[in-house]
Amino acid sequence: MTDEQKTTHFGFQTVDEDQKAGMVHGVFTNVASKYDVMNDAMSLGIHRVWKDAMMDWLAPRPGQKLLDVAGGTGDVSFRFLKRAPGAHATVLDMTESMLIEGRKRAEAEQMAGSLEWVVGDAMALPFPDNTFDTYTISFGIRNVTRIPEALSEAYRVLRPGGRLMVLEFSQIPNDMMQKVYDLYSFNVIPRMGKVIANDSESYQYLVESIRKFPDQETFAQMIRTAGFDNVKYRNLTMGIAALHSGWKI
Repeated sequence: MTDEQKTTHFGFQTVDEDQKAGMVHGVFTNVASKYDVMNDAMSLGIHRVWKDAMMDWLAPRPGQKLLDVAGGTGDVSFRFLKRAPGAHATVLDMTESMLIEGRKRAEAEQMAGSLEWVVGDAMALPFPDNTFDTYTISFGIRNVTRIPEALSEAYRVLRPGGRLMVLEFSQIPNDMMQKVYDLYSFNVIPRMGKVIANDSESYQYLVESIRKFPDQETFAQMIRTAGFDNVKYRNLTMGIAALHSGWKI
């Protein structure tokens, strides 16, 4: 292996691959208790609209089995279960404190019989092949050390006919709008993190990690390379975020 193959990015830093997971774990452990509040503050609540758009395109069906990777406090799983009677959702996250916060939410108690909370790694999912109908990951894929491995694992655990859907921050195709958004991201969000979560460094990383994530077309090709068919994407709010969809045929 070359030195380049053994390193990855943690925001704008170059780090050893075997260090990144621990560093990401530290970020989300630090922000877990304020994660939902900060999401509302940073996006002015628009993340809720994006997640609803995700569900509209996904169109959950009764009785389906969902795996929500990097599922954190359960936002996506709760939405899925509300739309799919008799369905089951497994929320997987590498950070146990995020799952603990999710279990405290009122929806978690109401849906307890349809929910499972699992600590696990997106690159080594603790499930057999062909287990789930749907795999979702929201604002989590950019934090994975080796994204192609996570996508391959998604393909493995989905049943034939299963669907992958990824919601992630992306790139605005208009250069001027991207510059305006960058000014907001780098100047406002870390300060907001300091005020609300008493942690500017974690939010500095999160902003940097968005800029390091591939653009829409590049990521779509990564999904195809993992084996998925009929890969498409939709931009949300001018491309600040994007939804990517793929099928295991």
